[in-house]
Amino acid sequence: MEVLLPRWGPNMVSAVVLEWLRQVGDRVHAGEPLCRVETEKITTEVEAPAAGVLTEILVQPGEEVEVGTVLCRIEPG
Repeated sequence: MEVLLPRWGPNMVSAVVLEWLRQVGDRVHAGEPLCRVETEKITTEVEAPAAGVLTEILVQPGEEVEVGTVLCRIEPG
């Protein structure tokens, strides 16, 4: 399952990944924070949409990405 950068407001176009709270190989639960991101207006967390294992991190801390960008992947398990 791909985890995308969500849009939190109508004018949001991008965000900067500040830090990852989980690492590749970690088990995660639905709703659990995966990373912290900063937009033009807020700093917030991206949550896991489903339970599984974090298998891949695609965006590194400090990178700015557009809404809808794949941040990481979670596999069932």
